[in-house]
Amino acid sequence: MSFALLFSGQGHQHPAMLPWLADDAVMQAMRAHLGVEDWRLALADAAWAQRNDNAQILLTGLSLAAWGQIAPLVAQPAAIAGYSVGELAAFSAAGVMDTTTALALAPQRAAAMDECARGAPGGLLAVSGLPVDKLQALLEQTGLAIAIRNGIDSVVVGGPVAALAPAQTLAALAGAHCTPLRVSVASHTPWMQGAADRFSSTLASVSLRPPAATLYSNAADRIRDAASAAHALAAQIATTVRWDECLENIMARQVGCVLEIGPGQALARMWNQRYPGIPARACDDFRSAAAIAAWLNSHDDR
Repeated sequence: MSFALLFSGQGHQHPAMLPWLADDAVMQAMRAHLGVEDWRLALADAAWAQRNDNAQILLTGLSLAAWGQIAPLVAQPAAIAGYSVGELAAFSAAGVMDTTTALALAPQRAAAMDECARGAPGGLLAVSGLPVDKLQALLEQTGLAIAIRNGIDSVVVGGPVAALAPAQTLAALAGAHCTPLRVSVASHTPWMQGAADRFSSTLASVSLRPPAATLYSNAADRIRDAASAAHALAAQIATTVRWDECLENIMARQVGCVLEIGPGQALARMWNQRYPGIPARACDDFRSAAAIAAWLNSHDDR
């Protein structure tokens, strides 16, 4: 069997997600980091859910727990990638760090970004349907930067809060579909360079290992050693997430299926639109870890 893992980023979390998750040690540690007893109840509060620190800790913890409960039932994945903050769980799943380290890094990553954002408040805007020339014109007019590249005509732009509303208006007038994202920082743009530098310093004191599985980064293609892992984890905070390239790299591995680990189905949907011949599903589609494992195990190499 050959399959790939995609670890979700923030923005699609909801109180009913991953209903099959058992309350294991990882979940308990996550709740301790969050300072809450009932994360589903906390997540129902929109203000709490939108906070960058809560979201990053929550997404990392849930993804680590989900994969930890699925992994004993399946073989090693053929390829792994994480979307934005999903890289923490992805790198852990690939063996670069243990779950305790990954979960401990989540609040430190969020704190570095929040501190940076206090000096330069920002946000993100998803933009689809703009040809390259019109997108470039939009960036020049507004001063925003590409934060995430999902495809040729599907990107997320980011930058100062004051520039986002004018950008949405201009993009809509040019025929684009726009969606403001539920984040409060200009992730993956130059405005986060201070956060990237601070997180790089944090990672310098962390013991990382070479990945035990094929691992692709948002910022540095395939990760082959501990040094490149540390560099990539910090660099992606302030540089464009090249998700389209991550998907191309995984497709080249000729996997039989793809599983998204995290809330919602955004990454699975993106994969299915791009590569309809290789099925992708999300953990949120299932009611048990055993059902997820059965689906993965039913897809042999193609």
